[in-house]
Amino acid sequence: MDSKAHMNPINRQWRLAARPQGMVTESNFQLTEGPIPEPGEGEIVMKSRFLTVDPYMRGRMADRASYAEPVAIGDVMTGQSAGTVVASRSDRFKEGDSVLATIGWQEYGALPAQEARRLDPTQAPISTALHVLGMPGLTAYFGLLDVLQAREGQTIVISGAAGAVGSTVGQIAKVKGCRAIGIAGSDAKTRWLTEDLGFDEAINYKSTPHLFQALRACCPDGIDGYFDNVGGPVTDAVIGQLALNARVAICGQISQYNLDRPATGPRLLWNLIVKRATIRGFLVFDFESRYREALGDLGSWVRDGKVTFKENIIEGFESMPRAFMGLFEGTNTGKQLIKI
Repeated sequence: MDSKAHMNPINRQWRLAARPQGMVTESNFQLTEGPIPEPGEGEIVMKSRFLTVDPYMRGRMADRASYAEPVAIGDVMTGQSAGTVVASRSDRFKEGDSVLATIGWQEYGALPAQEARRLDPTQAPISTALHVLGMPGLTAYFGLLDVLQAREGQTIVISGAAGAVGSTVGQIAKVKGCRAIGIAGSDAKTRWLTEDLGFDEAINYKSTPHLFQALRACCPDGIDGYFDNVGGPVTDAVIGQLALNARVAICGQISQYNLDRPATGPRLLWNLIVKRATIRGFLVFDFESRYREALGDLGSWVRDGKVTFKENIIEGFESMPRAFMGLFEGTNTGKQLIKI
């Protein structure tokens, strides 16, 4: 195990202390300390260098049926880490190798070697495996190209466009010859989308009094594909502007995750009849057999500068709850990471 582990043989972990009622608070988490694990046969121990916080984690904090089991009270919060192998009892990895794995919110984790993905830091920073060359990038890729079936010349609207997934969706749309329209929550974010990432237009929904009219102005022929990360009133406005045979990909509903009770809103399904539109919810795991193909494309686009990224990095393991809560306050642009 690495020298730092010997000097400080403590593994810090963030555990779920209580289920949130409405907005997540720091009291929902507990910071604990324990021994650094030892690897079993066929296992490795990795040290986290970068950890991620993602909106889906809010759903895992609730005790309700979903596509994955909720985090139990007292358990380590779920999540991926990019880091370094510090001990190995497997032929797959040796000490010093860079890996990506799901070990949760902790500094060290033991896991079967076959559950870790090897990273090559000479090809891209290992942190990118947590966003553009990882789950968010894969989500963007399959959501746009398979679920929305985006084709050249079509108009694609993305909500939550300044996040890790949304910003990648828009850039892939441009690679494929589409018009990309982003919806985000500040002027700084909309400028980043248009000036740095090449989106055709971007709308600040917080300062736009009539989002439907703004969408109509920039999408006069309607919206062919809508990549939805937020739900709520933003999505209501988009649904009313769909084009004939439009497709909607439901990736996330971040505006709804911290509500005490379900929000009421317009009943808009009649629009789907008029426009013969299709709405499909999806998970990136639906496409697991094709990850290699997608990562190959994403990697080449990143190397060629066709897809770029922004990392919002907070230093210190103790900052994880604060970084997570910031997702729901709109504080981050690009990918929110915690660096140890």
